[in-house]
Amino acid sequence: MTELRRILVPTDFTETSDHAIDWALGMAAKVGATVTLMHSYELPIIGFPDGAILPTPDIASHIADASRSALDATVKRLGGRGIALESVLREGVAYEEINAVAESIDADLIVIGTHGRKGLARALLGSVAENVIRTASRPVVTIRDKHGHA
Repeated sequence: MTELRRILVPTDFTETSDHAIDWALGMAAKVGATVTLMHSYELPIIGFPDGAILPTPDIASHIADASRSALDATVKRLGGRGIALESVLREGVAYEEINAVAESIDADLIVIGTHGRKGLARALLGSVAENVIRTASRPVVTIRDKHGHA
């Protein structure tokens, strides 16, 4: 069995992600692993047949700053549990950035919450967790929300 030294936990700052973080912290405490929390955001691009509208530098900066603040607040809230916590903020497609961070930190495990969207919502929004499961080169554990929804 592989030793768990580094656990990566992507967050979208939802209750489901918080549940996955709690699970990962519990596992890290048992095996002495470090936990890296990460968030990935995408800048909105609106496409037309004749071109596209890109966010202004001010909007892009605001999105990055808000994402950094939320990630820092999450790390601060979780501090003091005796587990080494790190954070990573990335801009890009969520599942691609999750896989890239997993490779760059040499994660032994990815722990990700799953919202359990079904039907049209899943077709339109996709599933970051599903894409991570399909494309990751690292083991992935999915955690249902605390109400047991997949």
